[in-house]
Amino acid sequence: MEVKVTSENFESLKNGAQPFVVDFWATWCGPCRMVGPIISELAEKYDGKITVGKCDIEEDEDLAVEFGIRNIPTILFFKNGEVVDKLVGAQSKQKFEEKFEALL
Repeated sequence: MEVKVTSENFESLKNGAQPFVVDFWATWCGPCRMVGPIISELAEKYDGKITVGKCDIEEDEDLAVEFGIRNIPTILFFKNGEVVDKLVGAQSKQKFEEKFEALL
């Protein structure tokens, strides 16, 4: 299950016991709507192993600025509180799954 990522909960999610994946997106973004269902499916598959969140850049611009998000969708992969990988733009489900597996 995905969690809504905000400035208020970001630090606790990033520094949680599990690896953390966050999808930076916006409602008006076509590629984001293509990637969204893939991220949701992987969130279910890796439930209990990886925390997956979505951050709407329109609602929480500060996080997008903090991480230099210039293009969406941008998916950041965190392990031990640090960014360890990043994907920008629409990608295949297989590519996302490879990145999820690499976090474990």
